[in-house]
Order: sequence, then structure tokens, then C-alpha cells
Amino acid sequence: MSLTRKSNTPQSSRSTSHLIGSLSRGLKAAVPTMDRRTFLKRSGVGVGAGIAASQLTMVQKVSAEQSKAMLDGKGKIEVKRTICTHCSVGCATDATVENGVWVRQDSVFDSPINMGAYCAKGASLREHGHGDYRLRYPMKLVDGKYQRISWDQALTEITAQMKSIREKYSPDAMYFIGSSKHNNEQAYLLRKWVSFFGTNNTDHQARICHSTTVAGVANTWGYGAMTNSYNDMMNSKAAMYIGSNAAEAHPVSMLSLLHAKENGCKVIVVDPRYTRTAAKSDQYVRIRSGTDIPFLFGLLYHIFKNGWEDKKYINDRVYGMDEIRKEVMEKWTPANVEEACGVPEAQMYKVAETLAKNRPSTVVWCMGQTQHTIGNSMVRASCILQLALGNVGKSGGGTNIFRGHDNVQGATDVGPNPDSLPGYYGLAAGSWKHYATVWGVDYEWIKGRYAPDMMEKSGTTVSRWVDAVLEKNDMIDQQTSVKGLFFWGHAPNSQTRGLDMKRAMDTLDLLVVVDPYPSATAAMAAMPSAEGQSVNKNRNVYLLPAATQFETCGTATASNRSLQWREKVIDPLFESVPDHVIMQAFADRLGFGEELSKNYKMLSTKFAGKQWKEPQIEDILREINRSVWTIGYTGQTPERLKAHMRMVATFDPKTLKSRGGVDPVTGYDKLNK
Repeated sequence: MSLTRKSNTPQSSRSTSHLIGSLSRGLKAAVPTMDRRTFLKRSGVGVGAGIAASQLTMVQKVSAEQSKAMLDGKGKIEVKRTICTHCSVGCATDATVENGVWVRQDSVFDSPINMGAYCAKGASLREHGHGDYRLRYPMKLVDGKYQRISWDQALTEITAQMKSIREKYSPDAMYFIGSSKHNNEQAYLLRKWVSFFGTNNTDHQARICHSTTVAGVANTWGYGAMTNSYNDMMNSKAAMYIGSNAAEAHPVSMLSLLHAKENGCKVIVVDPRYTRTAAKSDQYVRIRSGTDIPFLFGLLYHIFKNGWEDKKYINDRVYGMDEIRKEVMEKWTPANVEEACGVPEAQMYKVAETLAKNRPSTVVWCMGQTQHTIGNSMVRASCILQLALGNVGKSGGGTNIFRGHDNVQGATDVGPNPDSLPGYYGLAAGSWKHYATVWGVDYEWIKGRYAPDMMEKSGTTVSRWVDAVLEKNDMIDQQTSVKGLFFWGHAPNSQTRGLDMKRAMDTLDLLVVVDPYPSATAAMAAMPSAEGQSVNKNRNVYLLPAATQFETCGTATASNRSLQWREKVIDPLFESVPDHVIMQAFADRLGFGEELSKNYKMLSTKFAGKQWKEPQIEDILREINRSVWTIGYTGQTPERLKAHMRMVATFDPKTLKSRGGVDPVTGYDKLNK
């Protein structure tokens, strides 16, 4: 039953203004108590219907000759191997393409990661490419309605406004929100692109979800990422999930756990809710939300009291555990722990004993730990527990940190971060000089692109872009507030402060959404303002249709840092254009196109009915190989990764190591050469 008023007017004939108007009236009526489900529902209705062109079909059109060939059974049929774009497990899929049309998909049984499995999300990949609400062509908000415009008009107008904002205020008056849905090459290129524009005001989704993990883990042993792999959990003798509902969020990852259970692995799930993951557990522990630290330190109390810690490991490899022991034994007694988190002493003892007597044991967490004001400390506590048990650096042990988006790990590693360059190189002069050498440009030229003294300062994080827009100039650490904003593969519905975001959007001079789907940003920008809030009369809002990851090629890094190559499945639908091609088009108009693509072969490719300059993805990856020395991105050449995908059957599902075999393309025999 619908919760919105019914109308006798057919949905397809309702005007954009009517839809946007009804959406905004609904928002006004509900503010400030509208729940997230209602907001998303209304956003979907308003945006989807508002931009849809009902005359177009939702599958790629074929010519009469192609249609006849398909009917005659003589059509061209290809199988393209790609990687799921939902969560971070990295499941492989074979897409069957007939005469350019994606007609079916099959899970890759040879993949060592998903071993032929699918979850409900992965089974719908084709729908992501052919989704009902694809943004089909560039659009501009005019008098409250989105109107279709050409790519040339969009690029020309947006570039002119970016130049004006840069010259009138400073480069930092622009803010660029990147994406964890970009492949590694596009994420890397965006950070380079933003640097050449002259600002560090850039970020992406990882700031919201796992920045606490990156900080907490990096502060413990130097690198903020998952220590083992999903597959390595098959070697675990005990596994504790705390703040992770993997059965729903990362379903295929549960395969490895179920294999481990068959070998006797003890499963503990710690969560305020009884989840589907908890249904697979041997022990379920209900704690009060936010009390992870008392729980984890309560486990350490029993571990230290019973002498279950790995004394030799701590002596050889851990610094400062004596201070932890002192605090735990003094403050986190069973009575205090039960008062804080609600778990009785007997249950705490049983969990601690299970982890200690079934080693190697692993700890898994996800958003349940990170989405707290003390998320960093919770992460640190989980790491300390594993150090006390001597589980770090061992197969079957470690901290398995399940990330969300398909390439959130890769985008964090090499993409648009406000406080670092690709590979977690800081913003010090030495880092900039390293990248100036790699990029083949003069360090002083890059420095000249920045406002004075801003090159080595961190930019604003994505969680604070609202403040960068709304705060007075003397309250922010840059010359002026933000006047122009790009949502490049990111949506505001993943953040709080919805009303503040709406006010900030109304204040901007320029708002650009680059996305395969218009997202909630388009709806929020078109809504009438809240009472008493005016819209900047000079504001311009644009929607630019980007291609999905199935309409380009490149690499993605799973949560366990497995890099895999995606083949291009289909050509970009409608007037969508791949993100790296859009970056090059803007760079050319902004005056640094030659510097951006200096090291890349440039292809002339037809998108949206016109020729575009496309940086070759393989060359961008080679530049990553040359530059990111810090975290092991030096060996994954395009040729090697493509060979990996052809030879997935040779990789062991438990160790992810190749057993050797003959590459069907190159004839290379890994066993003998």
C-alpha cells in the first residue's frame, strides 16, 4: 500500500515539475522527522521519473542487420570476465554479450574467491548496467526542472564557471568528492587531476565507513588494511565477528567461514542484534551498542588472568603490552565489564577461552565498530586483543576487516584522499617531488597551481564539506569557503546532516553530479528550500552521465587486497562516458590536459555520438606501478593481471597462490619457467 497520495494522472505523463514539486512538498511535510526509508523512496520517485525519457528502451538498441543475425543464430557472441561492483569480496562473473547486448551472466566457478557462488546482489549485475534509472544524457537544472543539454554545452559552461571560481576566490573554493566505485586507474587519475587543478579538497566514501579502521590499524602496525584474506579464514580455528553481519553485507565471504566450520572452527558473533551471521555461530553474545572496548578489554582480563597470552610473541614483537595489562586488570574487572556492556562473567570467560584455546583465531569487524565517535579506539582494542593472543602475521589469524564497496580499498590506497597522495605518501615536499618526477612535470609548476601555503595542508574531508561551504571564511583554514562542488560517484544519502547538506547545496555557485545514476543529490538540489532559506540565484546544477564499471576496463582491489582485472562488457549506453574520459575532457579545457596524460597513450574513442580523447587504462596502471612503492602496487602490470583472470583456475582457493599452468594466450608455463 502506498504511503503517498494517489493521483489519477498516469505516472508517465506527469511533468518533471509536478514530480519534483510533490517530492519537495513531501520533504517539507516530513522535515525534520522523515526517516531514511521514506527519504530514499521519495528521492527515487522524484529523480527517476523526473529525468526518465519514457520513449527510450532500457536495453541497447541493435541495427536491423544485427537483429537478423541474432535471429539466424549468426550473431557475434563473446564472454567477458568482470568483477562484481557491489561489496568488497571480489567475486568474478562471466558476462555473455551478443552483438553488443549483455544477455546473461554466470558466476565463475574457477574463481578462487567466489568458487562459483553468487549472492542476491551479485546475481543482479546485469541490472546495474541496464538499470531503469540510468542517467541518459547531460542535464541542467533550469527553473526547477532538469533539461537535456549537449555534452559540449555542459563541458563548456562548467569549465567556464570553474575557472571563474578559481580566479575570483582560490583553487580551494572547489571541492571534488570522488568515488569508491571508480576503478583504481580512475581513482588515481582523479587525485592527479585534482592536484593539477590546485587543491587538496577531495575525498571519497572511505572517509565515512573505514577511516577509523585505517587510523586504528595503521597506528598499531603501520598499514591500515585487512591483514589476511577471506579465503585464509578456512585456516582459522576460531573466528569472532564483532560489528559485522557478513551473511548479509558480504554473503560470499561466509563460504570461507562455513568451510572452516566443517573443519571445527568455533564461531562467535558479538552484536546487539541477533543477525543472520549470528544464526551460524556457536556462541552469540549480545552487547550494548557502543560498548566494544569494555567487551574486548574484558576478554583481555581473562586472557591475562589465566596466562593465555602468547608471552614469547609479546616479548619478541609487541611494545607497550604491560601498560595494557595494568589498565585491564585494574579497571576492567568482570563486574565493571558486565555493568558496561551487559555480558556476565561466565560468558566473557567462555569467549576468551574459546579464542585462546583454538588458535589461530581471527577477529572480523565492519561498520558495527567503525561507525562510532570512538571508532578508532574500538579498532585499536581489537588489534591489541590479537597481539596479546599472538595471532597477527599468521595464517588463519589476523584482523579481517570487511570493507563495503567493490573498490573502496583500492580507492583508499591510490585515490582521492585529502591528506595524502596515492600510496599514502604524505603532502610533504618530498612526496610532491616524487610524484612530479613520476608524472613528468616540474615540481614548481604544480606548486604554482596551489594557493600560497596550501600545497602541503590537508584538504577538507567529505564528512565536513558542508562546513567548508557554510562556515564563515575566518573559521576555515583556507582563503575562502567552498563555492563549487563535484559529486563524482558519491551520494549524500550515506551521510547525516541532511538539512545542512540541502542548505549547503542551495548556497553553492556550482554543483555537478557525475554518475551513472542521478542519486539523491539531483533530487535534493531540485527541491525547494526549507522555509526561511533562499537559493543562490546564480547557482548552476548539472548532471553528467558517467559509464558504469561494466562499460570500461580496469582493476579493482578487494578488501583483502586482491587486485583483479575487469574486462569491458558493453559499450557505454545512451550518452554516458567513462569517468577517466570525462576527466581528460575537463583537463583539456582547464589547460592541463597535456600534463595530465603525458605518460599515457591517447585513444580516439566514440562516445555519445562524438569523438573523445581517452587515456589508455593500461598506461595509468603502469604509472601506478612506477609510483606507489609504499604498499605493494608495483608488480600488478596490466599484462600480469589479465593473465591472472585467464588462469583463475590455477589459483588455490585456500592460499590464493598459483599452482602453475599454461596461459592459453601467451603459452607461458608457470610450472616450468
